[in-house]
Amino acid sequence: MAIRYNKLWKRLIDENMMKVDLRDRAGITTNALAKLGKNEHVSTATLEKVCNVLHCNIEDIMEFVPDEEREEK
Repeated sequence: MAIRYNKLWKRLIDENMMKVDLRDRAGITTNALAKLGKNEHVSTATLEKVCNVLHCNIEDIMEFVPDEEREEK
């Protein structure tokens, strides 16, 4: 099962926030932001920081993708 952060990027657009703004406000590293951009795993602490800045829950910024759906693409 894979992770997808498309909801996060849509939320940033809605908030009129750039990725660098999120990085600075959340206090996350450039590497963590790059991992988010590649739909790679990041720590729950990183996700918590992002959610705190965006005032949202974790399901508002990420979703799990079944392997079958991932293989179709």
